[in-house]
Amino acid sequence: RLQKRLATVTAVDFFNAPGRSTAEAAMLQLQSRLGPAKVQPTRSGKGAIFDIAAFKGRTWVTRQGVFVDRIACSWLIRRFIDPAAGFRFVAGKQHTPGPEEVCFDMFEGEFTHEGDRCSFEVFLDRFFPKDAVLSEIGRIVHDLDLKDAKFGLPETAGVGGLLSGVASANKSDEDRLKIGGALFDHLYAFFKSTTKNTGR
Repeated sequence: RLQKRLATVTAVDFFNAPGRSTAEAAMLQLQSRLGPAKVQPTRSGKGAIFDIAAFKGRTWVTRQGVFVDRIACSWLIRRFIDPAAGFRFVAGKQHTPGPEEVCFDMFEGEFTHEGDRCSFEVFLDRFFPKDAVLSEIGRIVHDLDLKDAKFGLPETAGVGGLLSGVASANKSDEDRLKIGGALFDHLYAFFKSTTKNTGR
């Protein structure tokens, strides 16, 4: 019932009300407790739960209207998991994936909110648990997506403003991924120059 009500409200939210992302994040947290992830763990031997090789050549599915968390996840996928990854954007909260599809940041997705962690943080836990540079970015994505000011990095507000500009100027999800991805490329370069990376 909550999901249906949120979908009804979202359908008439033409001005992207600030409470919308908070409501969607809360819904994802509730939905993530209803069932386990569908992808079975495969230890890579580097501290990661999943082996990157098993996720090459997949189509990644998420909700339309990508913003902070979904842009960040998509950047992570194309930058570190599969540079040739394809994406599919669906209108509903639910989607029955095909044999080569992986769902993220959506109901019953393999990679979505868990507890107080956003989807980007879940990706990091599964693939790059020891990467200090990506962890810094994860803290920013967490605070922007969940709006709980848990980490309070000084760069957070600026990154949030830039991503809001990207979303406002680009209605196409692919355009948002392209431009937002370039933003995260530069953010990664910044943290790589200022953070001691003990990861890969």
